[in-house]
Amino acid sequence: MSNRIANAFKQKAFVAFLTAGDPTIEKSEEYIGRLIEGGADVIEIGIPFSDPIAEGPVIQAANIRSLRAGCDLNKIFTLTENVRKKYPDTAIVFLTYLNPVFKYGADEFFKKCAEIGTDGIIVPDMPFEEKNEIAAPAKKYGIEIISLIAPTSEDRIKQIAESAEGYIYIVSSMGVTGMRSEIKTDIGSIVEAVRKYSDRPAAVGFGINKPEQAQKFSALADGVIVGSAIVKMIEQYGENAGDALYEYAKQMKEACLSAGK
Repeated sequence: MSNRIANAFKQKAFVAFLTAGDPTIEKSEEYIGRLIEGGADVIEIGIPFSDPIAEGPVIQAANIRSLRAGCDLNKIFTLTENVRKKYPDTAIVFLTYLNPVFKYGADEFFKKCAEIGTDGIIVPDMPFEEKNEIAAPAKKYGIEIISLIAPTSEDRIKQIAESAEGYIYIVSSMGVTGMRSEIKTDIGSIVEAVRKYSDRPAAVGFGINKPEQAQKFSALADGVIVGSAIVKMIEQYGENAGDALYEYAKQMKEACLSAGK
């Protein structure tokens, strides 16, 4: 496991997602800094794509805004490199669909990821069975493929957890990403099953947006992942979201830590 990812989960972790280039690439860099300063342990950087099938309306809209503003992979690589120089200890993970990786060239993509200091990658449209499509170049350059585990059968959980790298992304609800007021899935039993087959940390995402949810799910798992609530804040405040993001990250990190006590 990447040292940065391992260190991020030494205590209950707050994993923060945003879409690169929304509203601009410069603002993304600033906002990532504010989230880290507020307490984010892992930053998931969303690479905008025209057909993000796992995303709800909030993140879909951010993808469109980013692409319209002229965001591309090279700008995201520069952004990541800048963040890495400024925050050498924070784990950075890309969330992308397969198309941008193959379009760029898988070997070149992962080589670049390693050069700029990326730790891992999440590919929501890549079924577990097709992981081999990128496994060789990812391994070659030391980039960990982070698996998603949805509410599913124990056999399926076993299969995915046994070969997991980095951290395991536990999907709290079926469907697309988005804020939810209530999460009814039995997260405790999924985490329990995951822990039977893997010693990788497990973080819960999809729908988490309030400190009380962060506290509840951090108590069951090793941390939480928040995306839509952060992207919604950026949509709301636009170029002036920095302070709101810092305060939000601070609240969520404190909620995660209170679960570990």
